[in-house]
Amino acid sequence: MARKLTKAQKKIAYDAKLCKLLDNYTQILVVAADNVGSNQLQNIRHGLRGDSVILMGKNTMMKRSIKIHAQNTGDTTILNLIPLLVVSTGNVGLIFTKGDVKEVKEVVSKYKVAAPARVGLVAPIDVIVPPGNTGLDPSQTSFFQVLNIPTKINKGTVEIVTPVELIMKGDKVGSSEAALLSKLAIRPFSYGLAVVSVYDNGSVFSPEVLDLTEDDLVVKFAEGVCMVSSLSLAISYPSIAAAPHMFVNSYKNILAVAVATEYSFPEADKVKEYLKDPSKFAVAVVAAPATKSGAAPAAASKVEEKKEEADESDDDMGFSLFD
Repeated sequence: MARKLTKAQKKIAYDAKLCKLLDNYTQILVVAADNVGSNQLQNIRHGLRGDSVILMGKNTMMKRSIKIHAQNTGDTTILNLIPLLVVSTGNVGLIFTKGDVKEVKEVVSKYKVAAPARVGLVAPIDVIVPPGNTGLDPSQTSFFQVLNIPTKINKGTVEIVTPVELIMKGDKVGSSEAALLSKLAIRPFSYGLAVVSVYDNGSVFSPEVLDLTEDDLVVKFAEGVCMVSSLSLAISYPSIAAAPHMFVNSYKNILAVAVATEYSFPEADKVKEYLKDPSKFAVAVVAAPATKSGAAPAAASKVEEKKEEADESDDDMGFSLFD
C-alpha cells in the first residue's frame, strides 16, 4: 500500500511537475475553470489528446513554482505569466501545448455543459424567460405574481404572456429565480474552460487575437501604414510609406514653380498650354465621352434621319400635323 504524501511532499511534487512542463513547452493558455466538474475536465483532456497538457492548481502554488523555475533557469521571461494567473475568484488552469494555439482554443470551447441557476451564483449572462405555455397548473399563479411575471390561464395551464428579463448579467441568482427556472426546466448557464490569456515564448496577448483572420490582419496593416505615412508627412520625415506622397507633393511644387515662372519641362509645357487656352479643357472633356460611347451619336443621327423621312412623307400627302 502506497504511503500518503504529506502537504510538503505534494508541493514539491507539484513544483517539479510544473517546472518540467515549463521546460518542455513555450505556448501556454491561461484558463478560468469556474464551475467545471471533474468529469467535464476529463472530457476536455481526452479531446486535447496529443501535444497538449492541462494542469490545474491554486494561484499561489503556480506563482511559487514559476518563481522557482525562473530562479533555477535564469529565464525571467516566464515571470510574465504570473500576472495572468489572477483570472477569477475561482480556479485557474494552464494548458501547455506544442500545437496550433487557435485549434486548442476551439477544442476547449466545444466542451461546455449546460447548468441550472443555483442560488448565490453570479449570472454570466442575461436570463430571459420566453413567453409561452409553462405546463404548470393554475395553482402556481401566485408564484409568478411574486416575481411580477404577467400570466394567463390557457387550457388549464399557466401561460407567460410576454418575455421576462428574470436575471441580469452580474446579478446574483435569488431563491425565487432559481426555483422558477427549475420548475420551467430551464438551464440558462453553460460552463467550461474559458481562455483568458495566451502566453507564447515570453509574449502575452488576448485570446481575441487568435480569432483574427488574414483579412483582418491586412486591414490592420493598412491602417498602420496610413498612420506611419500621415506622421511622416506631418513632421517631414522620409519613410517608405510616405515616399509616394512626398514624390507627388514635390512634383506639384515643381509644377507650380514652372507655371509661375519661365522655367519649364515637358510635363509643365502641357499644363501651360492648357492655361493659355482654357477652351482646350472643354474640348478634352467633350471628346472623351464621344470616343467611349460612339454608338450614341450614331443612334441620334438615325433618329434625325427617320424624323426627316417622316416630315417628307407628310408633305407628299399634302398635309402636315398642324393643318
